[in-house]
Amino acid sequence: MNNAQIDSSGNLLVTPSATSNKNDFNFLIGEFNVRHKKLKSRLTGSNDWIESDGTHKLELLLTGIGNLEQHRMVDFNGEPFEGVAFRLFNPATRLWSIYWADSRYGTIDTPMVGSFEKNIGYFFAKDNFNERPILIQFLWDATVAGEPVWSQAFSADDGKTWEWNWYMYFKRK
Repeated sequence: MNNAQIDSSGNLLVTPSATSNKNDFNFLIGEFNVRHKKLKSRLTGSNDWIESDGTHKLELLLTGIGNLEQHRMVDFNGEPFEGVAFRLFNPATRLWSIYWADSRYGTIDTPMVGSFEKNIGYFFAKDNFNERPILIQFLWDATVAGEPVWSQAFSADDGKTWEWNWYMYFKRK
């Protein structure tokens, strides 16, 4: 895991990259069309994918140490839903925290924590999926201007193996 490890007590430790800063997400400012590709079933060995389209909008908050993104898309059951991500950059730790909520559940998920290194963002969290403890990884690839890619993976074995289960392909409007 890049910039993250599990310590001997089972705690997730995330360290910032040397270049982490409040401008890391500026590549997402504005509006995008998004192509979603999601596994139909997670952590089951499935190879069946669902694809759908959505939209995305991001604006800066708190003089640039925060941002808010809004998504409109279709869920696994083909129903439309909306989601928001609120991100905060902590200048003291140089780590970003990403908080997600959507119209399906009305709750805020466990925050993802991480940073960027050379236009690649690595974010991690410990959580549960179907009553099973997992690690979650987000990978942001902003190496192609105007066409960033986000992906999500789950690990049920403390990061030894990962199942990549959701991709979002952004294209600036």
